[in-house]
Amino acid sequence: MHAHPARPYAFWAAHALLALCVALTAGCSSKSSKPRSYAVAQGSNCFAKAVPSLGEGGLAWGNTLSIARQKSMNNCIRYAGRSGGTPNTCQVVMAKCKN
Repeated sequence: MHAHPARPYAFWAAHALLALCVALTAGCSSKSSKPRSYAVAQGSNCFAKAVPSLGEGGLAWGNTLSIARQKSMNNCIRYAGRSGGTPNTCQVVMAKCKN
């Protein structure tokens, strides 16, 4: 039986591909991730939730009850529109301030 020798370029191509993968992975891992705080702004005591009759609603925090209500209505209108709901039917269903 006669064995065929491996093609020399296949060996180098495999090593080049491996080096490329390692280089790309190393480049991405050095990026620092910033902490993200989506839910609560610093010092916000009040929250409100607004929902439409169809689609996704919105929850928001604010320093005062009126700010939280307004933000939740804006979020409701935006999210209801994106989710195929009815933005013009948004209503605040819950609004509270924590002590």
